[in-house]
Amino acid sequence: MTTAKAYRGIAMEGPIAAWYTKNTGRDLARFTKVARLLAQRVRPGAQVLEVAPGPGYLAIELAKRGYTVTALDISQSFVKIARGNAAAAGVAVDVRHGNASAMPFADASFDAVVCVAAFKNFTDPIGAINEMHRVLKPGGQASIFDLRKDASGKDIAAEVRSMNLSAWNTLVTRWTFEHLLLKRAYTREQLDGMAMQSRFGRWEITSDGIGFELRLTRF
Repeated sequence: MTTAKAYRGIAMEGPIAAWYTKNTGRDLARFTKVARLLAQRVRPGAQVLEVAPGPGYLAIELAKRGYTVTALDISQSFVKIARGNAAAAGVAVDVRHGNASAMPFADASFDAVVCVAAFKNFTDPIGAINEMHRVLKPGGQASIFDLRKDASGKDIAAEVRSMNLSAWNTLVTRWTFEHLLLKRAYTREQLDGMAMQSRFGRWEITSDGIGFELRLTRF
């Protein structure tokens, strides 16, 4: 029996993971922005889970702010890279390997869950949302940030220009956004539908630039 793949697209392993790490590392401001936003909502010292942390830049920013941070990624390469980046930054981040729709954590383990730029790649998005609900403590919140389906080509071009990439990587990244990532992105109606089918009883969706935040609260 073949196990269904947990992610859409190619595996973020080896050279691809290294390329992604290098390019996203040129634009750390977006991770600082999300960390600052979460710090306004989540008490100091809280237990925070980042789902699909990639190279671990956001997890590191959260750890620097005094949170107890756990991170879970399906990519073995990203697990290794995130652990190395956290060690180099001098912060403690517990980086685990695992599937967002079958998390290796006990019920009610975390005060907050965050997922950035990865939700559109999950093959079982409702399963992932329900797992976020399961591992959250009552009153906890999950924040999912990702690309809006209706993001315009003009806005995407401006976003990519702000990433401080080389000319070649700018072209590749813009092509990836417009021809691959937008196809996987969700509309507001789709997000509402998934949240409604999930175990969460409360959610809200806000837009920011080419992205959105789906914020869900566990009762």
